[in-house]
Amino acid sequence: MAASEKLMWKIYAGAIGAVTTIVAQKLVTKLWEVSTGDAPPDPNDPETPLKQALIWAAASGLGVGMTQLMMNRLVQNRWLKNFEHTAPGKLRNKLDF
Repeated sequence: MAASEKLMWKIYAGAIGAVTTIVAQKLVTKLWEVSTGDAPPDPNDPETPLKQALIWAAASGLGVGMTQLMMNRLVQNRWLKNFEHTAPGKLRNKLDF
């Protein structure tokens, strides 16, 4: 694979990943506001009840992680369809261990 293809992959996957993460964070925040009627809590604030901080951390992490996973699969499939070979790099997301 040419260096230009690797660079194109990094730019393509990075741009899509950044936009997807920002949209996912905004969506999770809006869903929290609609469902609870309040702004999301600051999980690091000692005044925030532990239960609420844990629920917010789990909801935001799961929402962003699942969105990144779906984005990674979409980007890989589009690359394969357009270039007829797998992408030159591996994508990672928050759900990777």
